[in-house]
Amino acid sequence: MISLFKGQKVDLTKGNPGLSKILVGLGWDTKKYDGGFDFDLDAAAFVLGANGKVLSDEDFVFYNNLKHSSGAIQHMGDNLTGAGDGDDEEIRVDLTKVPANVDKIAFTVTIHEADKRRQNFGQVSNAFIRIVDEQKNQELIRYDLGEDFSIETAVVVGELYRNSGEWKFNAVGSGFKGGLRALCQNFGVNV
Repeated sequence: MISLFKGQKVDLTKGNPGLSKILVGLGWDTKKYDGGFDFDLDAAAFVLGANGKVLSDEDFVFYNNLKHSSGAIQHMGDNLTGAGDGDDEEIRVDLTKVPANVDKIAFTVTIHEADKRRQNFGQVSNAFIRIVDEQKNQELIRYDLGEDFSIETAVVVGELYRNSGEWKFNAVGSGFKGGLRALCQNFGVNV
């Protein structure tokens, strides 16, 4: 298992021949918070072309659109509280089914109704993304977002991308203000 730091890129398929089905697990804990609301963090995947934008609004896979039209990406459902250990939300990716015009898949986490609930990533700790070889049930990569975000309400955690016919992973860890709307605008989804 490779533990990554922010900005690090690593080969995924080159070192793991035959790798096709992966599980992307995302998890987090919340710190003490007196606002009276649960923290509902949402994982999503943006399926992107060479220009870094979605090809259509269907390329946004999240709790209201659980499966990509290609069948390559499937969100395993919304977790409303993030309680307990391990992955809080999971997204399955079948690399063999990813359409040829897809260059990159960005994985994000946002805070549901962050402004209304006055929540931000400064109140979230132990956030991570991990890539698991589903067939071998083996964790290949893990990136712990050690950075303390403050006012951000959305984070691009990491991305899978094509490079010379292989898939690689980039530990992005970049925060956005403006929550899901800001992410959608960044990736070209109509909101």
